[in-house]
Amino acid sequence: MATRVHMEALSPTMEEGQIVKWLKGEGEEVSQGDILAEIETDKATMELVARGEGVLRRVFVAEGAAAPVGDVIAVIAAEGEDIAALEKGLGGGGGPAGPEADVPPPGASASPGGPAPARPPRSEAPARIRASPVARRLARDAGLDLADLRGSGPGGRVVKRDVEAAAAAAAAWPTVPGTEFEDVPLSPMRATVARRLAESLGPVPHFFLTVDVDMTRALAARARINELLAARGTKASINDLVVKAVAVALTHHPECNAQWRGDSIRRFDRCHIGVAVAVPDGLVAPVVRDAQAKGLGEIGAEIRELAGRAREKRLQPHEYTGSTFSVSNLGMLGIEAFTAVINPPEAGILAVGAVEERPVAVGGEVVVRPRMRVTMSCDHRVIDGAQGARFLATLKAFLEEPAAILA
Repeated sequence: MATRVHMEALSPTMEEGQIVKWLKGEGEEVSQGDILAEIETDKATMELVARGEGVLRRVFVAEGAAAPVGDVIAVIAAEGEDIAALEKGLGGGGGPAGPEADVPPPGASASPGGPAPARPPRSEAPARIRASPVARRLARDAGLDLADLRGSGPGGRVVKRDVEAAAAAAAAWPTVPGTEFEDVPLSPMRATVARRLAESLGPVPHFFLTVDVDMTRALAARARINELLAARGTKASINDLVVKAVAVALTHHPECNAQWRGDSIRRFDRCHIGVAVAVPDGLVAPVVRDAQAKGLGEIGAEIRELAGRAREKRLQPHEYTGSTFSVSNLGMLGIEAFTAVINPPEAGILAVGAVEERPVAVGGEVVVRPRMRVTMSCDHRVIDGAQGARFLATLKAFLEEPAAILA
């Protein structure tokens, strides 16, 4: 019996997935558990496994294309099994058809009160482009896509003169009308970032608190710790120290280690810190779990390992979900101070600026000290101004005297 291959929910927040690569092609044998394709979700690139066996008879969604969670993207069936009715019912890629229509795909939820609304069918793969062999060779050498060219040959066939004209236009790109910009399609991650920001900054009532921290002792403590860590081939950064200090400070202020749940506020005993990492097409926040109980070297090694896999889109869902508070650091990029957007349902995020030598008044004299500004974004439904201020006062004290958390 034919098995429909659905676009599965491969991450908790995934609404659609993009086919990065089909690892099985049409006509290839498939066993249950085989990896069929690599799917780019809103956070990472995941593997889609086969839940049936036979032959991959039909692929409905090409590499580079996206499909909503629940859509049928391929069919596995026995060699010679008639799937014509199934193909016709799917219309080339999309909704369910036939007797299996009411069976929800793995990871997708059924719509209450009836079947899901019908989606317009996804168009079939484009027909082979008509072009002469010479035109194909010239287009390949010039890096041109034949699909972008209008053929002037018989029946719209792309011929040599069409490619030559397009190549000449490309060479004169700065002066060609209509080529002053490029529309870049949204990746699944960028689309999710856009949606999440709108869900946060609009509905969540933000307010912001800033303190200026003397980092003299923090820098000295980090230097001593790195001397000890050198034997293990690792080191700790200022950001690692901030993550540790935030986690320990949260144990003193559980009202800030909390989430808005709509009809309740959930406070956490354990401190799982999301650390914002920039990736080529967005932002992801791997989670350092129980950061309050880990040493600086352990935190640093974990952040570097998670950040590396985040940039490769190889994080597993449990590695970027479940944070109770977040830290975003732009200090390494020279940013003095900024405000960060809360990641719902968390109630707070700390924005960390650069450590800079600045003149300050100490004991009636002007001296130069390394200073760092940190700004806490608070969800006012969960954290009041005084509560946020007390948390920042504790965090400032820990960073200015790190022996209190590192001893």
